[in-house]
Amino acid sequence: KKNSVGFAMTILQRRLASSPKAIYESLKRRTQRLKKILQEKKIADEDNFDVEDWDEYEEFPNGEIERKEDELADRATASQTLRELRNEIQTLEQLTTMADNVRKSGEDKKWCELSHLLQDNKKISTDGVLGKLIIFTEHRDTLDYLQQRISSLFGRAEMVASIHGGLNRKERRAVEEQFKRDKNLLVLVATDAAGEGINLQNAHLMINYDLPWNPNRLEQRFGRIHRIGQKEVCHLWNLVANDTREGQVFLRLLKKIEEERAALGGQVFDILGKISFDNKPLRDLLIEAIRYGSDPKVIRRLDNVVDKSLDADKIRELLDERALTEDALGFGEVIGISQNMKRGALHRLQPHFVENFFLAAFQKLGGQIYKRGSGRYEITRVPAAVRNKALKNRFAEPIAGSYERICFAKENCHIAGVVSAILVAPTNPLLDAVSDLTLEKFGDTLKQGTIFIDDNDSGKNFRLLFYVEVKFQDGRRETIAKRLYFVEIPETEQAILVNYAPYLDYRSPKESEREEILSAVQNANWLKGDVESIAVSYAIKNIIPAHFRKVTADKKSYLDKLEQAVRERLSSEINYWDNQARELRDKDKINSDRATQRADDLENRLNQRLDEIALQRKISVAAPVVVGGALIVPRGYFDSPDKENFSANAEARSRVEKIAMEAVMNIEHELGNSPNDVSSLKCGYDVESAETDGRLWFIEVKGRNSNANEVTVTKNEILTALNSPENFILAIVTVDGNSAHVVYLKTPFTRPPDFNAVSVNYNIHSLMRQGKILLDRNISCGGDCHVKRENQRLQRVSFGKCSSRS
Repeated sequence: KKNSVGFAMTILQRRLASSPKAIYESLKRRTQRLKKILQEKKIADEDNFDVEDWDEYEEFPNGEIERKEDELADRATASQTLRELRNEIQTLEQLTTMADNVRKSGEDKKWCELSHLLQDNKKISTDGVLGKLIIFTEHRDTLDYLQQRISSLFGRAEMVASIHGGLNRKERRAVEEQFKRDKNLLVLVATDAAGEGINLQNAHLMINYDLPWNPNRLEQRFGRIHRIGQKEVCHLWNLVANDTREGQVFLRLLKKIEEERAALGGQVFDILGKISFDNKPLRDLLIEAIRYGSDPKVIRRLDNVVDKSLDADKIRELLDERALTEDALGFGEVIGISQNMKRGALHRLQPHFVENFFLAAFQKLGGQIYKRGSGRYEITRVPAAVRNKALKNRFAEPIAGSYERICFAKENCHIAGVVSAILVAPTNPLLDAVSDLTLEKFGDTLKQGTIFIDDNDSGKNFRLLFYVEVKFQDGRRETIAKRLYFVEIPETEQAILVNYAPYLDYRSPKESEREEILSAVQNANWLKGDVESIAVSYAIKNIIPAHFRKVTADKKSYLDKLEQAVRERLSSEINYWDNQARELRDKDKINSDRATQRADDLENRLNQRLDEIALQRKISVAAPVVVGGALIVPRGYFDSPDKENFSANAEARSRVEKIAMEAVMNIEHELGNSPNDVSSLKCGYDVESAETDGRLWFIEVKGRNSNANEVTVTKNEILTALNSPENFILAIVTVDGNSAHVVYLKTPFTRPPDFNAVSVNYNIHSLMRQGKILLDRNISCGGDCHVKRENQRLQRVSFGKCSSRS
């Protein structure tokens, strides 16, 4: 009981130091609760509180900490009799009146300091215009107080919002999104509920109106803005009452943090939560200062503890320890991951595709969007249907009603002197909601199908392209992975998997072509069967098993680590409370029973978590679904076989292309690389070549006759080059009889093709002028190509192992 009262008094002192409203509301609630106890004529003793309780509650979510503090501050009492309780209530009523008078007077030194910062500090306010700012407080009452006073100071209630433990996760996300997107919302007042998993890096200014007693939370707060991707210098102000005992400890602490921050380049914030003070938490120092801070010896000792705990050598030791505990990967694993990342980057969705789709779809759904400079837009209205679409997905982040600026390319996000823009790209909640709603409203059009022309196919046979969607679920029936496959069914062959987005290289038919195709389709019996089931069966048999194994392996690796961490943490806590129960069994039965109950609760919690992990391990595949399809017609279908030289031309083209591929493969082998012919996969390049150190080159081979001045490049190939400019090579091979001239070009393209373009014809000499020539060689070809070393000439020696033979 003594502990309970001591901590209750400590909490009240902290609230007194926070704001007049916080101490007034606390005293008022305390008076009301003690009056209720008096009416019941029973002084409860269930509020006993141990130091261990505080350790546990500090690890709880912020809302739970607020609840526990309220219980202690408002209910704990030292009164032993009803008479003592009446006297305590009478004193509380007097104190409440005093606190109310202070509150109504408007005299608040701490608020005055904050007001001065908001109005006169040039880092926060320029010409009376505030930058985006976050203010942290420890107490909900102070949060309400600050929200009201800041709104009154600037005369605009819409410029201030708040996040506190009383909001659920979705409500907090909604405020977070509004703070990011709404140009009129400038100040976010928050308790540490905003320090839990929320990204607020669109702001770079922060004020700690109250300082937490747990350095972990101080670290978490600053981490909301000081994180990877932050483009601005972050500024943090800490308001401390320097004539209080608590304030004296904090001042010493903050000065040392500042000293070591300057010495260690800011890294002190990375390990702030791991620092102990003479093997005690910071909270113990603050309580000791409050209780005994009038003793000069105690003050000197506390200062000495702070100085030693934040010694530069001690901090470096913690930083080294942190570095050693990070996961390490072997060289082979690093190379493999790097190569997969490069392959993935090749086929990312280009920003101009996202932009064209989003603008059309968003306005079709009723949104209002306006261009604001090159590649940047302002959204003045997000339709309710789009916002509601995100709300229905419990995993999605909420969507704001308006956006000051959005963009589609990273380079347009942060431009000096103008407001930052939100990047609308895959996984962005606004784009996801627009995509989902568009599919919901117009998805049936995909099922109706369309007709495409493949200008790169000189054959005669039609083929079908199906879009097959596959979902992987766990035992909770939640989707953990989703993939769209492209399955092609040729007229006279078996179904095959087509990589990436083959439709990018196809075009719509001309009206005359469409009529001819529709007429042919009427007589194509093979199209009248259940061709969808062929695509689905192929996916089930040939595609899904490999993907299922990968999803299962990745999930197992993650869940194994998660289960180990859960077992270690909760088992350790269970053992601790079991030991406590045994030690107290003969001394203090009440607290022994409490310890036993806590151990039982933790064991139940452990079992629940393990059951949930077990469900996550049960991965299954939902039935594949065909979501769209197209009839692919080769260009050769329209070529008349009666045309003179048709067969000869096709044979000549095939010979040139074969010589070009052989020349490039031989050069790659001679350079010491490991080339792989992937031309049949139609993935935007023909050869994937790996150097001995793991670096990948993606080479698109273009074979041409010696009299050709142009080269045709498909949209897919151009986009692949733009997605990976450092690793993509355009190999132009000019074939003349049995000799070939090979030129490797890096960064041959400067901009994406038009949205409706299927391919682009480039002048070869223009490409060589605008690209970087990495390699220039003459090759002699007779049967198998071989490199004539005496004729080779190297104009640029930065490619592969060429530099060693320059």
